[in-house]
Amino acid sequence: MLMARDMARSLDPVLFARDCGIEPDPWQQDLLRDRPRKALLCCSRQSGKTTTTAVVALETACHVPNSLVLIGAPAQRQSGEMLRKVRECHSRMDGAPELPGDSVLKLEFANGSRILALPGDAKTIRGLSAPALVIVDEAAFADDDLIQALRPMLAVSNGQLIALSTPNGKRGWFYEQWHSGDDSWRRFRVPATDCPRISKEFLAEQLRELGPTRYAQEYELAFVDTEDAAFSTAIIDSMFTNEVLPLWT
Repeated sequence: MLMARDMARSLDPVLFARDCGIEPDPWQQDLLRDRPRKALLCCSRQSGKTTTTAVVALETACHVPNSLVLIGAPAQRQSGEMLRKVRECHSRMDGAPELPGDSVLKLEFANGSRILALPGDAKTIRGLSAPALVIVDEAAFADDDLIQALRPMLAVSNGQLIALSTPNGKRGWFYEQWHSGDDSWRRFRVPATDCPRISKEFLAEQLRELGPTRYAQEYELAFVDTEDAAFSTAIIDSMFTNEVLPLWT
């Protein structure tokens, strides 16, 4: 009976999520079942992006023996919070695998798999290699140096990469990949209006409190210029043109 249940979980990650006490929304089911090698999650606050990615991390560690899962974020507090989500999912799972090693920043499984919550300093995370899964939480707020330190780790393993965030202005790696990245990325866009757990009343309240610009970024997923920008992106872009021929080449 236990073997049949574990087999069903490994074949359908949505069943795995349900055993963790989560009923995935349609977009979450697509992410879990399709297992895209590279995924960008541009999702509203409280849309379930962190919880879903935590399920992906746990499912990978359980079903890929001796696998390494890395959670990166702008600060270790944030990567530690996602690891806490993973631990919560594990605690709710019936027949969950044993955790011989369990600490604030690391989970070690009986099958040899590990999940690590990394610091936000790119200089301190080098040396890890061949992860089965790399997660970048709050990717739009992460320094490009952090992304550049994490990406080469996948060169040999050809592992999965998931970057999730709300927008943070028209700049940075997440913005560039969302708008200009190639077709190898699977993109998931989930505004607050697509989340059944967020009420219209709450959104109306947030619009009043945050104002239209901040609300558009946090809940409607608009990539807007940051408030501290001296010039808008539109003004800067208008300074460059191919319509004027140079005097000499």
